[in-house]
Amino acid sequence: MLYSSLLALAFILFISMPPQQANSDGSGELVYYIPVEQAVERGLEAFLARSIEAAEEEGADHIVLEVNTPGGFVDAAGNIAKLVRDAEVPTTAFIVGDALSAGAYIALNANQIVMTPGTEMGSAAVIDGSGNAAEDKAQSAWLASLRSAANLNDRDPQYALAMADERIDLPEYGAGQGSLLTLTSSEALEVGYAEAVVDNRAELLEFLNLENATEREMEVSFAEQIARFVTHPIVIPILLSIGSLGLVLELYSPGFGIPGIMGASALFLYFFGHLVAGFAGWETMILFGVGAILLLVEVFSPSFGVFGIIGIGAMVGSLVMSSYSTVNILVSVLIAALVTAVASVLFFKYIGYSGPLKRVILTDQTKTEQGYVSNANRSEFIGQIGESLTILRPSGTAILNNERLDVVSEGGYIEQGRKVKVISVAGSRIVVRELKEAEDQLNQKKEENE
Repeated sequence: MLYSSLLALAFILFISMPPQQANSDGSGELVYYIPVEQAVERGLEAFLARSIEAAEEEGADHIVLEVNTPGGFVDAAGNIAKLVRDAEVPTTAFIVGDALSAGAYIALNANQIVMTPGTEMGSAAVIDGSGNAAEDKAQSAWLASLRSAANLNDRDPQYALAMADERIDLPEYGAGQGSLLTLTSSEALEVGYAEAVVDNRAELLEFLNLENATEREMEVSFAEQIARFVTHPIVIPILLSIGSLGLVLELYSPGFGIPGIMGASALFLYFFGHLVAGFAGWETMILFGVGAILLLVEVFSPSFGVFGIIGIGAMVGSLVMSSYSTVNILVSVLIAALVTAVASVLFFKYIGYSGPLKRVILTDQTKTEQGYVSNANRSEFIGQIGESLTILRPSGTAILNNERLDVVSEGGYIEQGRKVKVISVAGSRIVVRELKEAEDQLNQKKEENE
């Protein structure tokens, strides 16, 4: 047990290490390469914040942001752009792939832009979660941000605006009439949106007059790769759904098996990713654990909902505290709750209780097959003839097989002392018919048959 704990602790310390630094021989000035790759989201923001801080602490003379991204989320792009603007070291956006959407905006906030042949930058329209154009308010704010970024280094803002506004007509570059501006490396150089076009890092350093500089490259650690994945807004509701569903299904299953392991692992990944990204602290995990314990106390020792409400509040509060977006986490929690509720109902309907919940939920039933009856069924009286002791209108009392019983007439009025015949029995309800009427109906049927 101790050995396993030490291994787990060593693993956490290993994957929590800061960004790796790859050194190359050289002398003179120091250049830091920081990759800006994949989608622009809050995990990338956390990585760039640590990387820029590390470069400044080591006294770097220049920071090169190697950009290759299709874009991403506006809020993360805005925070990254501020990091680049506020850097104490000169920055160059080195576009080695595509700098589209949020990537173009980040590049515009660097001190200068250098591109490799065949690369592009632009197409920076704001879209909502469903893939449609954002509302006018968000679009206006985004255009203002692009304009400000272009003005930082005296670039013509018209081109930056055309990247996000299809109404701006620049036919010589394929913009306007429903198309957004996307500049190739040569076009960017022509309009002043790139200071140079180079083939590789060596030519870049030559352009920067840093040929003899020591090169140091920031690499995304394994922990940061996990953090970038699990902090993605689309991944968060999936993790929370797996986590809550796994733990709930574990209550239906005997022992601690696959559902519980999956649920616990998903929640651990959520908190670990946000911890590495810098959005959460250990206190959020402790708060979540306290909430889970209170919820279990409510399940096994009911307190009229007090512990349950406090536990759920603590768990949701810990998720909100660890998230970078209150709206996103609340939506994710609602999605997870809906998925868990539907799956739990289906699981109970088709599989039933077989785990810890079986000990606290009464599932026994009083079935007729087991000898349980709500009242005696007097079916042996069907067809017997008796006498009405009281007037039946329609209920009253009759004597049947020397037994005084409550009966109900078939619907008509029966006087006291008349012969009656039992025609049906349902539980304790005995329905009778006056014998004379019964005989008349029987004779009528015989005549009809003849």
